Amino acid sequence: MNDTHGCTGKGWIGVDLDGTLAEYHGWKGPEHIGSPVPLMVERVKRWITEGRRVRIMTARVAPGKPDSGLCREVINTWCVTHLGRPLPITHEKDHMMVELWDDRCVQVIPNTGVRADGRP
Repeated sequence: MNDTHGCTGKGWIGVDLDGTLAEYHGWKGPEHIGSPVPLMVERVKRWITEGRRVRIMTARVAPGKPDSGLCREVINTWCVTHLGRPLPITHEKDHMMVELWDDRCVQVIPNTGVRADGRP
């Protein structure tokens, strides 16, 4: 599959770190990342095996954030430990992001403002 939705081309899938890929029970400092969420870890590993491009999405590495460099190092170590390899880390999406997996997102139908889940 070579389209952007299959992500074997240039498209990529964003996966939020805290609360999605790793358990999150409140901020405990830049050196703490929660335990892996098994279903998401397996999903990300499968995507990688399928040739899909995956990036970690987290505000921890946003410019101007204290300890953003340390956070990036800690995230890389966590990814190697739980995913078997480091992944690109970003705090922003671009036009090549085809999906975002996040514990705080509300999906809307494009160009309408209507929630995709049918709720008001």
